[in-house]
Amino acid sequence: MVHKIENIENGVIYIVATPIGHLGDISTRALEILRSVQLIAVEDTRHSQKLLSHFGIEKRLVTVHDHNEREKALKLLEQIKAGVSLALISDAGTPLISDPGYHLVRLAHEMGIRVIPIPGPCALIAALSASGLPTDKFVFEGFLPAKTHARAERLKTLAKENRTLIFYEAPHRILETLAEMITQLGQEREAVLARELTKSYESIQPGTLSALYAQVKDGTIPARGEIVLVVKGMPETDSHVLTAEAAQVLTVLLEELSVKQAASLASKMTGISKRLLYDYAVKGRFS
Repeated sequence: MVHKIENIENGVIYIVATPIGHLGDISTRALEILRSVQLIAVEDTRHSQKLLSHFGIEKRLVTVHDHNEREKALKLLEQIKAGVSLALISDAGTPLISDPGYHLVRLAHEMGIRVIPIPGPCALIAALSASGLPTDKFVFEGFLPAKTHARAERLKTLAKENRTLIFYEAPHRILETLAEMITQLGQEREAVLARELTKSYESIQPGTLSALYAQVKDGTIPARGEIVLVVKGMPETDSHVLTAEAAQVLTVLLEELSVKQAASLASKMTGISKRLLYDYAVKGRFS
């Protein structure tokens, strides 16, 4: 198959994915775009300049990060409207995935500016694909809150989630996060801890949350580098089986609430299907 040379358009934004580690993962198309656009928006010039220099790319760079994106977005888009071609890259991987760029891209659509994705590496997809956990449905949560209470509350809302859960985490918080996951999701919940993906010290370690916690605590899994946690969701079958505990909760609630209200509250408390609880309540009352 003959490779088609990219025709660079003026007055557009290219969202360009760059390597998360191994430089060989950058696509030919991404390199063509970066070599051809007039302006490249980056998170950190020091970081991105190393990547661009490696491939012999010399371009005018402008920083777009969490602290200045709203301020710079309109000015950049006015330049693009005037015909400038711009590529947006992040420090690593696919831009906007737990990285800046959302406000820029949203405003671009509002202004009628074309946004063109140049797909490539993404840490969450790389980790998921190699995890051995269900990949048909998943939820990406990005970074959990840094504060203990907020992190616990967020995990509590995810405890009954059936889909595979994916998180990014910082090395200095990984032990605390695993401990809180054990509390909220259960120590036997299956998970995979992937770190330094595509880099020299890459590791992808499956296990239960309790086993992973022990391995990080004793140093078997180093708490260093960029980390992705992939956690198995609650099995859907669990929500379709009426346990004795759930039946007891429902019975107590029915003493004070209507069938509909009791079934709804019992579902939130136990993770059991609201429909199953409602049917059980109706049969129990009217049979």
